Amino acid sequence: MSLSIGIVGLPNVGKSTLFNALTRAQNAQSANYPFCTIEPNLAAVPVPDFRLQKLAELVNPQRIINATVEFVDIAGLVKGASRGEGLGNKFLGNIREADAILHVIRCFDDSNVVHVEGSVDPVRDANIVETELILADLESLEKRIERLTKLARADKEIRKELDAVVLLKDYVENGNPVISYPEHDAEELQSTLHDMRFLTDKRIIYVANVDEDSLLEDNEHVAKLREYAAARNAQTVRICARIEEDMAGLPDEERNEFLSSYGIEESGLDVIVKSGYETLGLISYLTAGPLEVRAWTIHKGWKAPKAAGVIHTDFERGFIRAQVISYEDYVANGGEQQCKALGVVRMEGKDYVMQDGDIVEFLFNV
Repeated sequence: MSLSIGIVGLPNVGKSTLFNALTRAQNAQSANYPFCTIEPNLAAVPVPDFRLQKLAELVNPQRIINATVEFVDIAGLVKGASRGEGLGNKFLGNIREADAILHVIRCFDDSNVVHVEGSVDPVRDANIVETELILADLESLEKRIERLTKLARADKEIRKELDAVVLLKDYVENGNPVISYPEHDAEELQSTLHDMRFLTDKRIIYVANVDEDSLLEDNEHVAKLREYAAARNAQTVRICARIEEDMAGLPDEERNEFLSSYGIEESGLDVIVKSGYETLGLISYLTAGPLEVRAWTIHKGWKAPKAAGVIHTDFERGFIRAQVISYEDYVANGGEQQCKALGVVRMEGKDYVMQDGDIVEFLFNV
């Protein structure tokens, strides 16, 4: 499995600039005018993980394979997008399959950069975009209700789903996101939630796009956005998209020097991926051998058989046990053989809960 993140925001807030920076390539055109992006941009990029290189130094594999994250950047959303204003609503379907939403908010003042609303106000901007997401979900709910109404005439179980969806629609009509619905986990709603992939049923990460002067400390715009996000139990990350774009394509050593010159420890990609993993409760386990060193993404709390299934369904179906070495033990002792000699290799069964950084070899039989 890989992490998929949809990027949304008003036009001209730095979405495409950030996309370019995150993907380290000029994949998305950026310019100082609204609706510069008129087609959705997609890119899968490797998840930064220093542990893989460390393991490779010990194992000397033929290749290193990082976990990946897919970014989807769509045209900017404007007030009235759900009624056909602008271009963004046309592409909302491209982010329905995303696991999370990255909401880019402009948090800098610059008279040379046009703002579609005429001024910088992060809370207003966030509300505009999220209202359009709610309205798009309402349209989907109405279509679902229309379909279920026809089917419910001959099926009592579908009638139960219809009643549940009508109540959900009433909740969303009051300006609430699907994800916060009190009866979200009701059995009658699960089919609808799975099929419709509502835009407001996704966790949001807010990106405060700042200028160089606010890179190390929150300005008043960022402070307001953090308060807004905290009220929604969401994370806020502070990034200067322009600086990140300036680093695009630089070799790792030069990129690290560039970051240091600004007093930054992590790149925007590092910060966003880390926030994405935390927001969605994801971790990575590792495999290491002569063919490859690789990271595999799973949900926190998964047990060994389910985690094995990420490699291949046969691994889960025929799971016997897992040989597990912690990353710290593996590196400190110089590899698998030394860990075996020192007795720090564990054999875990079907009830073992995987931990971030576990180095695993699965034994299975089908």
